[in-house]
Amino acid sequence: MSISRRELLKTAGAAGLLGAVPGLSFAQNLAAPLEKKALTIAVGGQPLIYYLPLSVAHLKGYFKAEGLDVTIADFAGGSKALQAVVGGSADVVSGAFEHTINLQAKGQFYRCFVLQGRAPMIVLGVSRKTMAGYQSPADLKGKKVGVTAPGSSTNMMVSFFLAQHGLKPTDVSFIGVGAGAGAVTALRSGQIDAIANLDPVISTLVKEDAIHIIADTRALNDAQKIFGGNMPSGCLYTAQAFIDANPNTTQALANAMVRADKWIQASSVDDIAKLVPESYLLGDPDLYKLALKGNREGLSPDGLVPEDGPKTALNALAEFVPNFDRTAIDVSRIWTNQFAAKANQTYPHA
Repeated sequence: MSISRRELLKTAGAAGLLGAVPGLSFAQNLAAPLEKKALTIAVGGQPLIYYLPLSVAHLKGYFKAEGLDVTIADFAGGSKALQAVVGGSADVVSGAFEHTINLQAKGQFYRCFVLQGRAPMIVLGVSRKTMAGYQSPADLKGKKVGVTAPGSSTNMMVSFFLAQHGLKPTDVSFIGVGAGAGAVTALRSGQIDAIANLDPVISTLVKEDAIHIIADTRALNDAQKIFGGNMPSGCLYTAQAFIDANPNTTQALANAMVRADKWIQASSVDDIAKLVPESYLLGDPDLYKLALKGNREGLSPDGLVPEDGPKTALNALAEFVPNFDRTAIDVSRIWTNQFAAKANQTYPHA
């Protein structure tokens, strides 16, 4: 899909951000020098399909094509990746959109500049072994719920689900189990009673009938029902100070990610499975391909944040964070489509 200059201006203007990034204009020459070529992107569970665009951008050489030398630092969960950027050991996070809101609530301004997922793609399931008699969300009270890491988007999704059903986050025990084989083992062995995770972890457990799914945000319709609107998920976000100091580098990152988003939509599941490392497949290529099919709708086709998405994310966060003052959050400062819109103009196809 080709995007005209007029549409680009309209997109940026709708976000209230046209010209918000010093030194950047839509007429900027593609050959503009990069302020920072070598940088680190922190991610929490790279093998997850949730982060597939990041892996594709790296494996297909899209970062290199933009003149970037990117190192990907993988952590146990999104909250750990966030800590790496806040602590200064990484430049950018590939993580959940809602972290930008949490950070602003603490007086730290971070902005999403290109989207990877337009639905959370998180699934909550209960163990058929330890919760065989499950009848309602109330049965979760007092149980151990496995999440990728405490404070991560999987933790938030469960907390939001609990709040919708009259429960508090403190009614369960959250256990960090990571986003790979360790998470599968934790559920199989009975270390946890329920799990909130993503594919291929979830599809692995479903295939062996180890869990009963009670909430699923892989499909757009279901995610919209649970969250009350479009809920942006995986994205690249970084400190506003980084964007201000490195607008050309930020644009190069957005270019690479938009190309990856588009390549995924245009490619077969076989091509994608052949591209990713064998470790991503968790020993079952066919299962991974099945998970790809189930999650493709939730992956962003163009890197653009849905206009209602930031408000939906804010409302979801405010539902379960105690004493959260949503009126103190300036939503316009947590996202921009300026870079992704320009990337779409530069790369109408992958």
